[in-house]
Amino acid sequence: MRAKGFFISFEGIDGSGKSTQTKLLKDQLEALGHDVVLTREPGGSPGAEEIRALVLQGDPDRWSARTEILLFTAARRDHLERTIQPALDAGKIVICDRFADSTRMYQGLSRGDLRGAVDQLHSLMIGVEPDLTLLIDMDPVEGLSRALARNTDEERFEDFGESLQIAMRKGFLSLAQEFAARFAVVDGARSIDVVASDILAQTRRRLDAR
Repeated sequence: MRAKGFFISFEGIDGSGKSTQTKLLKDQLEALGHDVVLTREPGGSPGAEEIRALVLQGDPDRWSARTEILLFTAARRDHLERTIQPALDAGKIVICDRFADSTRMYQGLSRGDLRGAVDQLHSLMIGVEPDLTLLIDMDPVEGLSRALARNTDEERFEDFGESLQIAMRKGFLSLAQEFAARFAVVDGARSIDVVASDILAQTRRRLDAR
């Protein structure tokens, strides 16, 4: 599948401010005249939202990492078919709160040495990478504190504790080096407005260069 639009993903540890920044970027790009679709993972389509409830709620040991890889890949495939690809084909900008890099981290590395399995499934069933991945980097302790303060029923991964968040941050920074051509690392420790301004500048630079 070849995209006509522009695909942006946001990544980072839990509590890094991704959801807030995706909404701000959508508003900013729309103000500049772009047609923008904001979506999320897991989720973003009716079927994928059903899988979201399965993987984000319940006991931390509800699923093994291998089972999670299959569930997340199934959700991503439905999301791609029904939401992401149609929007890209229509020439829209798609902003997605998490994509395949989260699976590479959460299931592929941080919960086991399964990166090879994640990449094989991704190549077979998804075959799409974002044009730009914005990694919001921040201290894992602060991020976990923010995430737990939300007090929602979708805290299964936060319940793994600080050690997972530390491993995630290290892994995401490593991914940013591995896929340097599409990653932009943003310092998430600054104020919301300053982070948003940095993200918009990074995005406009990539849009202008395409």
